[in-house]
Amino acid sequence: MQAANLLKKSLDTTTLECCQRERTATPVRAFAVRLHAAGLSLRETAAILGLFGVEWSHGAVWQWVHRLADSVSDPPTATPSRVAVDETAVRLNGEWLWVYAAIDCDTKLLLDIAVFGRRGTDPAAAFLHNLTEKHDCSHAEFLVDGYGYLTALSRLGLSGHLNYADRNHIEKWFHTLKMRLDRFHSSWVGSRPSVRQWLASFVHYYNVQRPHQALDERTPVEEEN
Repeated sequence: MQAANLLKKSLDTTTLECCQRERTATPVRAFAVRLHAAGLSLRETAAILGLFGVEWSHGAVWQWVHRLADSVSDPPTATPSRVAVDETAVRLNGEWLWVYAAIDCDTKLLLDIAVFGRRGTDPAAAFLHNLTEKHDCSHAEFLVDGYGYLTALSRLGLSGHLNYADRNHIEKWFHTLKMRLDRFHSSWVGSRPSVRQWLASFVHYYNVQRPHQALDERTPVEEEN
């Protein structure tokens, strides 16, 4: 148990207050959630915990991940100057859904994420409206492609234009997301809330826990602050 004791002393657990009353030490759960978010399967994560003398099933790890997703708050309020917006397709029970996301081009903070049954002007407008409810985008320039965004921006009185170069920040984020998904999911089996829960925990990991080389190994939340 020496390795597990080391985890108790060395891991920051302030983001896992939702698990404080569980039997396993919070730092161990934090370690498990981070392993899973970084790319390990639930079974692989449980096997690694076993190496530290912590015997839990992959089902327990699943519960930790989803409890974290239920407990995390939205990203901190930001005042971005450039926002890249895009969408990508995922499958749920064999049905295609669209994940919309927006990122602050300067801090790399993932500002918002949402799941829609289709893409186009109306979903884009709904996503952008919710984004402006959470963040001060009054002076932001939105970098978009042509799938309904320009009409949506005009409808909401927001500034933006087509951009296929500088908006690569959001494309890189989707690439990171796809690498994580493709390893385990050809199609999700479950419900839309379960997809949203998983995405929430992944966004929290990306914003709060994952250092970025482009930010000198800081996290987007640290850069924002």
